[in-house]
Amino acid sequence: MPQVEPIIEDEEFQKAIPPIGAEDDPELDRPLESIAEFERRQAAKERQEGEDAAVPVAGGTPVPALADGDTAEAIGDAPISDSELAAPLPPLDSFNVEPVQFAESEPDRDDVKIRYKVEVNGLVVADESTDIDLADLFHDLSALYDGDGEAANGAMIRARLSADAELMQRILASEGYYDAVVDTRIDRSGRERGDPLKAVVDVTPGVRYKFSEITIKADPTVPPRLIDDNFPLKVGEPIVAERVQGAEAAIALKLPQEGYPFAKVEQRDILLDGATGEGAYTLPVEIGPRARFGGFETTGDLAFDAEHVAVLSRFERGDLYDSRMVDDLRQAMVASGLFSTVAVEPQRTGESAGDDTEYVTMMVTQQAGPPRTLAASAGYGTGEGIRLEGSWMHRNLFPPEGALIVRGVAGTQEQGLGVTFRRSNAGRRDKTFELVAEATRSDYNAFEALTGRVGVRWSYDSTPLWQKRWTYAYGAELIATSEDDYDFTRGARNRDFYTIFGLTGQIGMDRTDSLLDPTKGFRITALVQPEGSMRGHFSPYARVRLDASGYYPVTDNIVLAGRVRVGSIMGAARERLAPSRRFYAGGGGSVRGFGYQQLGPKDPNLDPIGGRSLNEAAVEARYRFGNFGVVGFVDAGQVYRGSTPTFSDMRFGAGIGARYYTNFGPMRIDVATPINRQPGEARISVYVSIGQAF
Repeated sequence: MPQVEPIIEDEEFQKAIPPIGAEDDPELDRPLESIAEFERRQAAKERQEGEDAAVPVAGGTPVPALADGDTAEAIGDAPISDSELAAPLPPLDSFNVEPVQFAESEPDRDDVKIRYKVEVNGLVVADESTDIDLADLFHDLSALYDGDGEAANGAMIRARLSADAELMQRILASEGYYDAVVDTRIDRSGRERGDPLKAVVDVTPGVRYKFSEITIKADPTVPPRLIDDNFPLKVGEPIVAERVQGAEAAIALKLPQEGYPFAKVEQRDILLDGATGEGAYTLPVEIGPRARFGGFETTGDLAFDAEHVAVLSRFERGDLYDSRMVDDLRQAMVASGLFSTVAVEPQRTGESAGDDTEYVTMMVTQQAGPPRTLAASAGYGTGEGIRLEGSWMHRNLFPPEGALIVRGVAGTQEQGLGVTFRRSNAGRRDKTFELVAEATRSDYNAFEALTGRVGVRWSYDSTPLWQKRWTYAYGAELIATSEDDYDFTRGARNRDFYTIFGLTGQIGMDRTDSLLDPTKGFRITALVQPEGSMRGHFSPYARVRLDASGYYPVTDNIVLAGRVRVGSIMGAARERLAPSRRFYAGGGGSVRGFGYQQLGPKDPNLDPIGGRSLNEAAVEARYRFGNFGVVGFVDAGQVYRGSTPTFSDMRFGAGIGARYYTNFGPMRIDVATPINRQPGEARISVYVSIGQAF
């Protein structure tokens, strides 16, 4: 072994070691003293230190010692006598006070930012089955991108990089890349040139795992392939989390629709094989008993009983259970407006319904809500003026669903008050019974009227919840009205009293895609009103009207809409008809560009007198962007003295409108002008209302 030179000599090392033996320090060999002796020695030492606490200074005046044993420094160069200490302080005004000059504070550096840009490498990947680009998803969720290229310091950039690395791992795993490697770094190479830092995310996706086996553990169903036919995952496709969750949701949704109300999808298991890049998927499903609808029970704070619940349902006892019908029943109860909360759930009964099924009872849990409602609306139309309408309603004053409605109208040209009793879902879902009594005063250019009316009506109507293909209505009404009319033989307006009894029948067909804002399809409605008028003697006649409208989507945002209306009054001369029962045209719901009721025959004062027939048409181009829309339109129409519309002398109006779409329908403002304007006609007409024009 080679000789190693020592760092220091032994003699020098021994001298550097402190003495530790008894021969060097006799105190090490002394026996330990008792605690009492130690305390006495410490007390004596403290007394000695107290005597030495005052230190004399020049002049013989002692200066107290400081707590750490140092003496206090004398103030000034000369000693201070007791008389000087006792002397009064000089007055404040004798001091020469100079303002204190503060140093400028260090500039605020809160606005200092580090600029950076994001670079993602390797995120676009491809295999033989599919190409994916997840850059947009990463961009939407990234903390780096959310920072808009600025950070307070480098630590913040590193924190965002770390968060985005975890995000990238989750995104790739959701697409089947379970072995992905994500590295992050900060590239400062461009700092010398003043370029931003680079926050770099390097991605190595690795192998995309695929299904090697799909096993669904479930009892046999009816039909036998109910689960398989509605489960979209296939062997060989990538393991994508969104598709897996969607497939499981499809089963959980489909089974209750096909008679299995208690089906449950259990926790999945996916066994991954890193060597092959495959996964074996297993899904347990508990299907439960197959069931049919039985009876109803209800509990809670009731708005109505189980018998009326059965009226709202669209299924009968013995029908195969279908969760869509249950959802429809719950929505119908919510639509009644009588509940703050309502739930509909199946309960097992154990009662056999045959065919290996059992009856389930529908348990309806109710929590009645406030039954009263105040509502108001407003509108304006050229010729109609301002119209304000308000109502008070108690929706369940006469259970079940017997409402009392008090309605008032206050407008520049119409005022009225009415009371309505309405029974909704009267013996059948969406069938309504109404009993109405109202009094109105109308003051238009065509006529001035004081009218009282009572009426009864049964109807089967479409609702936003259940839009019907076929609807109908029928009823009767009794009208007593005092109205003025122009007498051409006398050349003046006369007031007459009319008593009118009439029947109403209406049928409609609807093939549109929406009740409130249709974009495709068509509607047709026919109205027939046989009436008799008493004015000296009885005059029977019939009012007939046909309305049709159609809608065609040109693009996703543009809809072409059109409508036509034809009407006729047969059986009585115009002079025998009360002015309010004649046909008129013009206004926001008729031919825009003209004042309310301004088309058709006129008296010498150019006031409309109405007619016995009419025809109208309209075309609209509706463009919607978000919650707003723009409408261009052309309307046409005319009213005729005879009972048959001749489609001659048509008047046209054109304009543009704005729409604001709400959850209860669009609000609209239309501005129109008449084409080939005649003397006395307004140049511009404005209409404000709720809902599309048609």
